[in-house]
Amino acid sequence: MGGLLRRILAALLTSLGVLLLVFFLLHLAPGDPVAVMLGDHARPADYTALRHALGLEQGLPTQLGHYLLALTQGDLGHSLHSQQTVSSVLAARIPATLQLALVALLFALLLAVPLGLAAALYKDRWPDHVSSSFALLGLSIPNFWLGPMLIMLFAIYLDWLPVSGQQGFASVLLPALTLGTSMAALLARMTRASVLDVLQEDYVRTAKAKGLPATQIMWRHVLRNAALPLLTLLGLQFGALLSGAVITELIFSWPGIGSLLIESIQQRDYPLVQGVVLLIALTYVTVNLLTDLAYARLDPRIQAD
Repeated sequence: MGGLLRRILAALLTSLGVLLLVFFLLHLAPGDPVAVMLGDHARPADYTALRHALGLEQGLPTQLGHYLLALTQGDLGHSLHSQQTVSSVLAARIPATLQLALVALLFALLLAVPLGLAAALYKDRWPDHVSSSFALLGLSIPNFWLGPMLIMLFAIYLDWLPVSGQQGFASVLLPALTLGTSMAALLARMTRASVLDVLQEDYVRTAKAKGLPATQIMWRHVLRNAALPLLTLLGLQFGALLSGAVITELIFSWPGIGSLLIESIQQRDYPLVQGVVLLIALTYVTVNLLTDLAYARLDPRIQAD
């Protein structure tokens, strides 16, 4: 129980640190939300009135204190532009990002696990070379290049899939492929390394000596134990999917929190930017916390504390 409380406290402190860093970076960065909202031709009195209405004339410590106090009451504030609550704006965008992240994760698993397993079973042979080449390309190609190339091939040249936007399940395939390729490459290499390590264990050699079928050895002994390191990597990568979705959503005009973050930064919408970053940070640390607990649960050799 003590280990769990320490992990929860560490997750909360990490999220608070991220929030404070983003708060000060936003307010100290060049740009004025009032100028963005009113334009260049407004009267000075209008600037002053709007700044007072938004509470931006107060000092940074005062603004931070008001924000943290509201945060303890579950109030993320209101968007400076739409005047909607930040919670409602986030709630409208979360399903799209969650759909994209889950499809990208599913694609990565369906591609990475067979490739990594084949590479381990046929080490230094052609399946291993194919897996290594895919991993090298997947980790080397950035999303901002891969996305437009997939659009040109599958949306423009072949006319198989929508170019952008959320127009049904088909529209999620290209952004999910873009987002999941680098993750699949990393998972494939991890699967290969993990399976190779397990194949050298004494209990696997004992199972072979007993004459157990190869499929039974693979499913009951090899894959079950090789999956433990992958669990940790999946937890880390799922959090990375949310942050990595910013570029991908921008390329494909996907209406998720990634594109919302870019829009709110361009508009200097401080509460909305802080809400998005806080959501990403909390998701990241929560997934990592759950991953640690699941790892300790699945492997009795690891204690929860």
